[in-house]
Amino acid sequence: MNPTTPNSDKIDLEQLLRDGNIIRIRPQGYSMYPLFIPGRDEALIQQADSTDCRRNDVVLYRRDQGMLVLHRICRLTSDGFYMVGDNQFEVEGPLRPDQLRGRLIAFIHNGKEISVKNPVYRFLSSLWLGMLPLRPFCFRLTAFFRRIHQK
Repeated sequence: MNPTTPNSDKIDLEQLLRDGNIIRIRPQGYSMYPLFIPGRDEALIQQADSTDCRRNDVVLYRRDQGMLVLHRICRLTSDGFYMVGDNQFEVEGPLRPDQLRGRLIAFIHNGKEISVKNPVYRFLSSLWLGMLPLRPFCFRLTAFFRRIHQK
């Protein structure tokens, strides 16, 4: 999920985070659907040290190719961080700790701010992350029912 802000090409998001600011971005793309729906939802990100990041945290990181991405940590090993979007099943990694820029602290969904400490959010996101091995089947099943419904 590629985050953008209005005039994001003129704003140094990473410097804002290093300065201690909480940034508010509108993620683009569908890799974190349904947590973020492009054009509607927003993410509140705060700088975080890689030692503070845990499994199930949504983090902002910079790929070696330069793109900023917002995905969920699915696994931590001595090799680094492994990431996955909520609407994906392919895992990316290992990422180095120096690639992490910030961590999601809250999100705005349908105009309502929800903390990542919210018990319902924590339960549902943990459940969905735990279902990572079953996601390919879930996606195929969903596509099957969509085709049936369209006929």
